[in-house]
Amino acid sequence: MEEPRKPNVVLGVTGSIAAYKAAEITRQLVKADINVLPVMTDAATRFLGPLTLQSLSLNPVTTGLFDEEESWRPTHIALADMADLLLIAPVTANVMAKLAHGLADDVLTAIALATRAPLVLAPAMNVKMWEHPATQANRRLLEERGARLIGPETGFLACGYEGKGRMSPPEVIVERVLQYLKHRG
Repeated sequence: MEEPRKPNVVLGVTGSIAAYKAAEITRQLVKADINVLPVMTDAATRFLGPLTLQSLSLNPVTTGLFDEEESWRPTHIALADMADLLLIAPVTANVMAKLAHGLADDVLTAIALATRAPLVLAPAMNVKMWEHPATQANRRLLEERGARLIGPETGFLACGYEGKGRMSPPEVIVERVLQYLKHRG
């Protein structure tokens, strides 16, 4: 009898100081028998090295729209089709705006536009950015389209402020992702 297929989680990482938490999210998801397919924006690679996620996920890390494998099929479409869930942790205000407005100018936003998998976002940003009317309008629009948000939480922020904008802890994000995967379909 054939073993059941592991769920595929495309893990998008954006340019936030909270990007380092993606390593622990990856480790915990792999431990839970999830196939993690990491995708990093260019800005994310300034906070976390792709080799870290590659080593933890045991999968290549996609960092560019033209990171094509030896195939006729574009990588962003292949990943969009493979995804059982698209998790973006952390997601910045910039990427939330791109997602809300259908922009696809990098590999991560192209995957998000092409996939039919559930979208889960873990915001991380300055409290003023989180509270800005544009960010809140984008949040509402994304939620109306079915995106699920995990956080943000209130606490001390890397910028020195205190308030809402801190990314939820990796264990909280992983627990919610596992619940979403369990109840999919």
